[in-house]
Amino acid sequence: MKTFITSLIIITTGFFTEIYGQKILTDVVLTYNISILSAKGEKQIGSALNGATLSLYLTKDKSRSEMVSTPGTESNVFDNKLGKGFILKEYSGQKLMITTTADNWAQKNLVNSKLNFDIDNSLVVIAGYNCKKATAISADGKTYTVYFDPSYSLINKSYNNAFPQLQGLPVQYELASGNLIFKYLLTNLNNAAINASKFEAPKSGFRIMTYAENQQLKKGE
Repeated sequence: MKTFITSLIIITTGFFTEIYGQKILTDVVLTYNISILSAKGEKQIGSALNGATLSLYLTKDKSRSEMVSTPGTESNVFDNKLGKGFILKEYSGQKLMITTTADNWAQKNLVNSKLNFDIDNSLVVIAGYNCKKATAISADGKTYTVYFDPSYSLINKSYNNAFPQLQGLPVQYELASGNLIFKYLLTNLNNAAINASKFEAPKSGFRIMTYAENQQLKKGE
């Protein structure tokens, strides 16, 4: 009986070590390099997004995704606690701020949140991280491939273009659309406090419209 109880304690301890052994990332900055490839894996020379970077600033309740490319910069900011945020678009000298509600944010990220991933539990090393491979196909036929490290856990899973279904840190992810593959590779992880100004809306210099108004504008284009 004593042996059984001892074995049970070992098994239980092992289980909780596996769960709580994850490195919990709260205040963290993740930087990804973006590249565009052909379906054969060849880099698309001259693409405006090649060499672009995506930076994610995450806290427990707030997030900011910031993509910087040759055409310009686009940032998505959201406060989970307040249920509101904004999108900043700065292209060709034009500066636009689009306000978002919790419903707008959910609509914007609906595709990612509904992906049904198949996970390969074998490990592959990418950029020094031990990753599992997850694949999914969206309703409109796009293929998503995500390599994630299950030893890390992001406490905020509501950032722009998150994969909340995957229990780990996305290290590399690819979106195959038509004959092109959009590839994001994690190049830096900085687990440090983030200045609150990163999540504040600009007070001037931007044309302001609501998310619904912007959607109507897109339909008219």
